[in-house]
Amino acid sequence: MDPKAEAEDIHQRREGKTSKSTAANNKAIVLEAIETLFNKRDYAAAERFWSPNYIQHSAHIAPGRDGLFGLVKSPPDTLNYEHDMIVAEGNLVIVHGRFSGSGAPTSWIAADILVMEEGVLAEHWDDTQDEATSVQSKSGNPMFGSSFPG
Repeated sequence: MDPKAEAEDIHQRREGKTSKSTAANNKAIVLEAIETLFNKRDYAAAERFWSPNYIQHSAHIAPGRDGLFGLVKSPPDTLNYEHDMIVAEGNLVIVHGRFSGSGAPTSWIAADILVMEEGVLAEHWDDTQDEATSVQSKSGNPMFGSSFPG
């Protein structure tokens, strides 16, 4: 992106003005990327969604795209991801989802924060926690969706 266009993009984000089509497109890309990697486990196809220079900020994932792909290769084939909510503004996308079937005693609920650059996932942070049952939930509300896990 040329410096003038980049400055205008930064100004638009600071003013809270973003293209709805860009936000919708970024959400669609993120959901397709997650589906391709985590549920289909099509690593060759997934490469097109993640930047070769992908920056990982998660404490439980090794650096780069290779670190992420290596993590996904390690759990059983029963690993499944489903999303509940997704929001996007400018080049930022936040998706709230559940990872189940990993072989762990509980599912993980995660909020993943992603930076998009030129149509690919370029940077990632997450906040992940074990999913609470109805007995464990002090609020009485599920962490994901409208009901507690079975």
